[in-house]
Amino acid sequence: MYDQIKELEQEIARLASKLGRLKAEVAKSVVGQEEMIEGLIIGMMTGGHVLLEGLPGLAKTLTVKALSQAIKADFSRIQFTPDMLPADLTGTLIYNPKDGSFNPKKGPIFSNLILADEINRAPAKVQSALLEVMQERQVTLGDTTHKLADPFMVLATQNPIEQEGTYPLPEAQIDRFMLKLLVGYPSKADELEILNRVTGLAEFAPLTPVLDKTEVMEIRGLIEQVYLDEKIKRYIVELVDATRHPSQYGLAELAPLIEMGASPRASINLAIAAKALAFMAGKGFVTPTEIKLAAPMVLRHRILVSYEAEAEEITSDQMIGRILGAVKVP
Repeated sequence: MYDQIKELEQEIARLASKLGRLKAEVAKSVVGQEEMIEGLIIGMMTGGHVLLEGLPGLAKTLTVKALSQAIKADFSRIQFTPDMLPADLTGTLIYNPKDGSFNPKKGPIFSNLILADEINRAPAKVQSALLEVMQERQVTLGDTTHKLADPFMVLATQNPIEQEGTYPLPEAQIDRFMLKLLVGYPSKADELEILNRVTGLAEFAPLTPVLDKTEVMEIRGLIEQVYLDEKIKRYIVELVDATRHPSQYGLAELAPLIEMGASPRASINLAIAAKALAFMAGKGFVTPTEIKLAAPMVLRHRILVSYEAEAEEITSDQMIGRILGAVKVP
């Protein structure tokens, strides 16, 4: 096993350096926001969908566009609106009067990187159309199912405070996002750099593609080989189980604050995200450190907080912090 891990780490080193260059390319367009950039790269590396939540003007859309430019892959930006129809997303069948046939007209979802901008502005029927896309990675038009090309991922943005003209995302759809990233305000130094750029005191450097689709799929294959010990697997399961039964882990005070815990999809995604973090660190194995780093991104949107928690202004991130402190580390 040791020799296999060492051999794998040699392969990882060859491609991990490109990920560093990828982050540097995106940083040419986006000042700061390192956590958001790293989370998007994790999603790209693993094929997981990512939900970005933050106030307007925090470079969510710009970061996704910059990532697409740094990867030689097809990119589609879809602006979600209240009057949007499923056909605007997936496409439809067009009738040909010459021969009486129906021909598919594919929608913008047939791409590699999908930016679902302001995803919570679209009604439920559009969100339902996304369920098949995000889970099965296919689109059904009429009686024909069309597979989506690899790599494929949905990067969605939403505003956490605006309510007018928005629709809450269904829990089934939220659970299909591998990661939820919270985008905060930049530091004063970063904001000064932003001012310098937009006022012409600093030059915008053009972005150069760093990875192509073949290399992205090669990275995904190597991430699958990253070693996950049985003790680490049990640690993941216990963390997720603690969101469902906190009293069993000495966290009785969390029981009335959690309406619903994380699903088994959380365990799967936590393991995959931890493998990706280990890959980015040049390691061929996962340690508890990667689990703790990935846990907030993977779990925060899967814990449904109760009204009592909302009244006391206790967030899911705070609960995850308590769980990480209570569950025994292997």
